[in-house]
Amino acid sequence: MRKENKSSIIEQIAATVGEYTNFYLTDIATLNAEKTSKLRRECNKQEIKLVVVKNTLFKKALEKVEGDFSELNVVLKGNTAVMFSNAANVPAKLIKEFAKGTDIPKLKAAYVQESFYIGAENLDALINIKSKNELIGDVIGLLQSPAKNVISALQSGGNTIHGVLETLSKR
Repeated sequence: MRKENKSSIIEQIAATVGEYTNFYLTDIATLNAEKTSKLRRECNKQEIKLVVVKNTLFKKALEKVEGDFSELNVVLKGNTAVMFSNAANVPAKLIKEFAKGTDIPKLKAAYVQESFYIGAENLDALINIKSKNELIGDVIGLLQSPAKNVISALQSGGNTIHGVLETLSKR
């Protein structure tokens, strides 16, 4: 590969890393063409960008991006496919669902919400990570809960007081 081609590929990868907030490094080397196509379709449905990269070019692209990604150098060996996503846990769920029975794709590492997860044993932890919108929904639900309790208590108490007053007025 010519140097000009390599530099343009490095720039493209660096731009993609900057565009997405999360990425997963996976090994899909042993998938046949049919299963690889199926994985690409699933990724496309769930707004995940799947890119097969050369490890050296990916390392150089990460050097151009703001931040320290040196922790990932340990896993950048062998075949590497990168899943880019703005949702924190969607690629992890896809990997787990797709890998049932075959263990492929296999998680090598992930960069999610500015944290590194090295190794396949972190897949379950990554699945349980909540997205920003899910966390906001949980907080709103927690904030609304006490107000709903007070309102319902006042409404039920109002009916009771009204009933007592009505009974007293009839006597």
